[in-house]
Amino acid sequence: MQPVDFTTLTAACSELRTQWLPARLEQVYQRDRFTVSLALRTMNQRGWIDISSHPAAARICVGDSPPRIPDTFTFSEQLRHQLSGLALVSIAPVSPWERVIDLQFAKRPGEHALWHLYAEIMGKYSNVILTAEDNLVVTCAHQVSAKQSSVRPIQTGQPYELPPSLTDAVPSAIESLDRWKERISLVPGQLKTNLLKNYRGLSKVLVVSMIRSANLDPEQSTDSLNPHQWQQLFHRWLYWLQCLENSKFQPSFTPEGYSVIDWPKPDEKETNPENKSNSPLPSSFYSEAESANESNSTLPSSFLPLPSSFSSVQQLLNSYYTGEINQQVFAQLRHQLTQKLNNVLAKLRLKANTFKERLQQSADADTHKSQADLLMANLQHWKPGMKSISLPDFETEKPVIIPLNVEKNAVQNAQAIYKKHQKLKRARIAVEPLLAAVQEEIDYLEQVEAALSVLEAYRNTQDLQTLAEIREELIQQKYLVVSDYRGSDKNAAIEFHRYQTPSGFELLIGRNNRQNDQLTFRTANDYDLWFHTLEIPGSHALLRLTPGTVAEETDLQFAADMTAYYSRARHSEQVPVVYTEPKYVYKPKGAKPGMVVYKQERIVWGRPQQAPAGS
Repeated sequence: MQPVDFTTLTAACSELRTQWLPARLEQVYQRDRFTVSLALRTMNQRGWIDISSHPAAARICVGDSPPRIPDTFTFSEQLRHQLSGLALVSIAPVSPWERVIDLQFAKRPGEHALWHLYAEIMGKYSNVILTAEDNLVVTCAHQVSAKQSSVRPIQTGQPYELPPSLTDAVPSAIESLDRWKERISLVPGQLKTNLLKNYRGLSKVLVVSMIRSANLDPEQSTDSLNPHQWQQLFHRWLYWLQCLENSKFQPSFTPEGYSVIDWPKPDEKETNPENKSNSPLPSSFYSEAESANESNSTLPSSFLPLPSSFSSVQQLLNSYYTGEINQQVFAQLRHQLTQKLNNVLAKLRLKANTFKERLQQSADADTHKSQADLLMANLQHWKPGMKSISLPDFETEKPVIIPLNVEKNAVQNAQAIYKKHQKLKRARIAVEPLLAAVQEEIDYLEQVEAALSVLEAYRNTQDLQTLAEIREELIQQKYLVVSDYRGSDKNAAIEFHRYQTPSGFELLIGRNNRQNDQLTFRTANDYDLWFHTLEIPGSHALLRLTPGTVAEETDLQFAADMTAYYSRARHSEQVPVVYTEPKYVYKPKGAKPGMVVYKQERIVWGRPQQAPAGS
C-alpha cells in the first residue's frame, strides 16, 4: 500500500484549506481504532474529514459518511467533549517539510485558537494528538510510553513535542544544477537511493516516478548519467518544486498506486541533447532552469498538469485507501470465517459419524430380539457348557448361530439378549434426535459456507458488507465470540445480486442468509417465483413478475443457471434447481437464518457454467 508522502499531504491540505476553511465542527465519529471523522459545515457544504493514524494508510482527506453504528471509542468521546461546536480556523503545517498538520479550533473565525489537533502522518509512527492552549496533551489516538520510545514519549498531561527534526538538505528551487548534481552524485550509488538519502520531503514512489518521467532507470548508477540526462532530471525536480509552491496538483491512479503530480511524458526527441528545440519542454523552460540559482522561476502555463479522471485529491485518497483497507479487511475476515467454519464443521461431522455408528449398532436390536425368541422356543436343545447354539430360523429355517454365556442357563441367556435388545432400542430413540439436530446444524453451516465460497476476492464495498453480515450472523448464532463486537448498521441498504432475464424480468439473488430471509419473506410477492438448488446449500433467488405476465422457458432456465452458480455446486455441469411460488415457502419455528422448507415445487436443471456471473 502506498503511504501518504509530503507531496500528497501538501496537495490534500491545500484543497482542504481552500474548500473547508472556516468550518463549524458538528460531530466527531471514530470509525475504527485508527480513523476519526470530523463532521464539518461551511457556508456552502457539509461533509466528513477523515484523519487516520493507520500504520500503513495514515491520511487526512474528505471521506464518506460513517455507518450508523454506536461509537464506543474513548478518543472520539474526548474530542467531541472538547471540540464540538467550535470552528476549524486553520489547517497548517507545523514546520516546513514535516508531515505534521495542525488543525486549529477557535470559538469563531478570526479569534485565537483554543485547541490544536495535530495529525502526524508518518507511516507506522502516525498519531492524532489533541492539545490545549498551554500545549499540554489532553488526549491522543495512541499513547507512547517512555519504555516504547525514549526519544519522544507521548502521554496525556505532558507537553506536546514535535517529532525530531530532519537532518537532510531542504529542496530548493534556487539551488543550481551543479550543486544539486554534486550532492546526489558525491557518493556513487543508485539514482533513486541517492536522491532519497540527500533530501527531505521525498518518498520512494515520488522519486521513482520523477526519474521515470525523465526516461531514466531509477536503479541505474549516478555515474552512468550524461550531462543531458542530469539536466532532464533536474527539470523534473524544478517542476515538482513549482507544483508544491503553486499548489498545482493533478490526482490520478498509476499501475503502482496513485500520483498527485502529472509528470511530462518523455518521448524520443527529448533524449536528443544536440537541439533543445526538439524537446517537448518549452524553450523558455531551459533558460529558466539554467538560471534557477539566480531567481525563483515560474513554469509556463503550457507545462501545467493535464486533466485527470479525479476531480480532487480528496476523491483519489478516499477511493484508494478505502479500497486498499477494505481489501485487507476482506481477506482477513474471509480467512477468519473460513477457518472457523472448517473447524466447527469438522467437529460436527465427527459427531454425526459417531451417532451414525451408534444407530448402525442399534439396527441390530431386532436381530437380538428374534434370537432371544428363538432360544426361548427351543430351551430343550440347550445343554450345560454350550458356548453357542445353532437353531433354525422361524421363517426361513436357515440355521442361526446364537452366542451363549457358559455360566448361564438357556433362560438366563435369553433374558440377557432381551436386555441387550432393550438397551439398543433405547439408544436408537435417544440418538436419532441428536443426529437430526447435528445434521440440521451442518446443513445451516454448509449454507453459510456456500455464501462464503462465492466471495472469492474483493471487488467492491458490497462484498465486504456481505462478509460483515455473515460474521454478525455467526456471532448472533454463538459460533463466534468477539469481545469488542459492534453491531452492523441496521439501516444499511440491502443490495441483492441483480440480473435481467432474456424477457426483461428482474432476478434477485441473496448474498447471505440475512439477505435470503429478506428476499424470501419480505421482498417476494404473490406473483414472483422462488428458486433454490435441490438439497444443495446455496442462495435464494427471486424472479420478479408483474400481474398478467408469464415467465418463458428461457427466463426459467436463466434463473436456474444463476441459482446454480450461487450455490455449493457452482462448478458442476448440471444442478437440480427447484422453483415454486413464495407462498409455498415456509420457515420452521426456531429455524436458523436462511433455512426454509417448501412444497409444490417443480424442477429445472441449472447450468452454472453458462451463467453470466461465471463468464
